[in-house]
Amino acid sequence: MTAESRVISVNGPVVRAFGTRNMAMRELVRVGDLGLLGEIVRMEGEEALVQMYEDTQGLRVGEPVKGTGGPLSVLLGPGLAGSIIDGIGRPLSALLKEEGAFITRGVSVPQLDLSRSWEIRAEVSAGDVVTPGNLLATVRESPLLDHRILVPFDVSGEVEYIVPSGFAKGSDIVARVRGPMGRDQEIRMTASWPVRMPRPYAERLLPDEPLVTGQRVIDGLFPIAKGGVAAIPGGFGTGKTVTQHQLAKWSDASVVVYIGCGERGNEMTQVLEEFPSLEDPRTGRPLMERTILIANTSNMPVAAREASIYTGITIAEYYRDMGYDVALMADSTSRWAEALREISGRLEEIPAEEGFPAYLPTRLAEFYERAGRVVTIGGEHGSISIIGAVSPPGGDFTEPVTRHTKRFIRCFWALDRPLANARHFPAISWTESYSEYAGEVEPWFEAHVDASWGRLRDEARAILAEDEKIRQIIRLVGEDVLPNDQRLVDLTASLLRNGYLQQGAFGPDSFCPPEKGFAILNLILTFHRTAEKLVTAGCPLSLIRNMGELVELIHAREIPAERTDATADLGRRIGETLSRIGSERIAPEGRG
Repeated sequence: MTAESRVISVNGPVVRAFGTRNMAMRELVRVGDLGLLGEIVRMEGEEALVQMYEDTQGLRVGEPVKGTGGPLSVLLGPGLAGSIIDGIGRPLSALLKEEGAFITRGVSVPQLDLSRSWEIRAEVSAGDVVTPGNLLATVRESPLLDHRILVPFDVSGEVEYIVPSGFAKGSDIVARVRGPMGRDQEIRMTASWPVRMPRPYAERLLPDEPLVTGQRVIDGLFPIAKGGVAAIPGGFGTGKTVTQHQLAKWSDASVVVYIGCGERGNEMTQVLEEFPSLEDPRTGRPLMERTILIANTSNMPVAAREASIYTGITIAEYYRDMGYDVALMADSTSRWAEALREISGRLEEIPAEEGFPAYLPTRLAEFYERAGRVVTIGGEHGSISIIGAVSPPGGDFTEPVTRHTKRFIRCFWALDRPLANARHFPAISWTESYSEYAGEVEPWFEAHVDASWGRLRDEARAILAEDEKIRQIIRLVGEDVLPNDQRLVDLTASLLRNGYLQQGAFGPDSFCPPEKGFAILNLILTFHRTAEKLVTAGCPLSLIRNMGELVELIHAREIPAERTDATADLGRRIGETLSRIGSERIAPEGRG
């Protein structure tokens, strides 16, 4: 960029600069005397438009614009796990130490602490031949995570130097490789990567293994695969954020990336306060040891909100390339789309539906397409599962963001306002939600959880669907006019809703292993099949409805997962009670 580049106009988060012939599209620039960060988004001859990642208040015409020589990038390396960063990759702890509680505009802090020493173990020796993606060394990033230093995608050859096992700083050289042309290439512990450029992989795999979440309504009815994409749409107060918190806490991903994109400050504060105190359910260690939080609240600049999504997915791809299963939570993509809309308006682009830019579907597709289960360049298997919250105004699922999101996702967990008002959580509607991964993960569930997983799931969904029709009749004419078989369906659906689908976010029922969930589902459906035979044979439904064991069945979710004997005992007692009712009410009539 030439030295005479100057600001010629300021329009909120968009700045127009002149004398910029030598700069590049998407180049990161420093604007003004304060050195505010921005990114070039349009070039017009000698002029360029810059979207700003910091507040432009007080910026004057004529102030200088200086290029950095590269695009917006994030520094990748040990130290990311357990960190809290902003939308453009700056660690909040470093900002607090440098600036205090109030951050000065234009401040520049290292994205990673390169002076920190790490325990490192060499995985190759001098003289070995390496290719892109090969493992060079392992760093103990946290007790829950081994950080794998890999050969970059553009490096191959013979190892001339490898760091000795012991301790090394983040700025140290890990290896030196002699390339095919005799050129030495240095590989450091950290490396920078442009956030808008997807990281390459060798092959995309079918999503045939589920991401176990510990939430019965998801694992049982609407499962998501590792490498899958899901959306959680819902109006204000329906539980989007809490549901994503649950998935971040309990899903069986190795690494969690949580993006707070444009959410209210109090919600993000709750996340920042709660996550460091959470325990990993598998190890008992702090969950933050395998979690990266990206905080970008609604009062931060909109351009930084737009960039936060790409920062998060780039970090997720970095850990995926190590062979880890990564779960990425984006809360919420609606706020991200609103940032696109505001920037597009400032750029004077022709608006499409509801003012959103015409390229909204393209941007959504670019984001969700970076998910997947893949074979990495180094031959490992890794995955990124994206779960994006959508906040449609007024809960209208026909608005553009929700409608376009449905084109690119295969798992739709629609949150229902009446369920939330009835305090039924998670408020995932079993009539509007769907999962296209169910058929692909069914063999895994049948092999590892329950051989009748597919049959039980279909049976439960059929009962719930039939009950929706029956409840409409009940609202019109009452329950008394219904035949006993339909009243039994309503009773069983009530057991499914209250005993299986409902699950608190706090307490011992916050996490439910699939084995326990399907044991409960099997109890309810076995009860229904047996009771259906009795009702068909003429047994009064009132006797079945008054069974004391039904109250226990609703509370079976409170039985500890390891107490399989208690669940089996409840099933045995339910069967005995139904058998006694049948023998007392049906057998004498048959003999008569």
